[in-house]
Amino acid sequence: MQKIQLDVLGMSVSQSQSGAYALILGERGGKRRLPIIIGAFEAQSIAIVIEKIKPPRPLTHDLFKAFAETFHIGLSEVIINKFSEGVFYAILVCSDGSHNFQIDSRTSDAIALALRFNCPIYTFESIMTAAGILMEEENEPSGEENPVEEEDSEQEDLSLQEYSMEELREILQAAVENEEYEKASQIRDEIKRRTK
Repeated sequence: MQKIQLDVLGMSVSQSQSGAYALILGERGGKRRLPIIIGAFEAQSIAIVIEKIKPPRPLTHDLFKAFAETFHIGLSEVIINKFSEGVFYAILVCSDGSHNFQIDSRTSDAIALALRFNCPIYTFESIMTAAGILMEEENEPSGEENPVEEEDSEQEDLSLQEYSMEELREILQAAVENEEYEKASQIRDEIKRRTK
């Protein structure tokens, strides 16, 4: 069965499940998207890698990576290999240099690890057909959530503009220490905007 490579495109708050997030994977070189509902912990773990935020202490997925590397085990690829009754299943394809192993994994954990190991994420055509969504245009709005997100973002930007660069750096450090990674990424963006 031919594999389809996927890229992590983004994440948003799930409209269907309270306290959950929608992780959006995109078909490389194609217009199909694979939305996967994940929990808050996994969303946070994925977001800090995407946003390139270094937590003060290793999260579970960071610990797993450190453990694997200590014992010379690499993660070669992640395969989302099953979709049944609305649930995605995945496997980790690992190697110690001489043997390959497949380990069953929750899809959200598999993706969090794939981002840390910088390894490809794949699925199969049958899963894309069953659960994928075709996007007609790359910049097409994805429903009514965008105006709300933009409004919240504008309000956050206005309040951040009141602070000096030194104050922003202090608030950023506090946000990272308190594991408020979403807030930290917004502050980091404001600092980058000012230093351009």
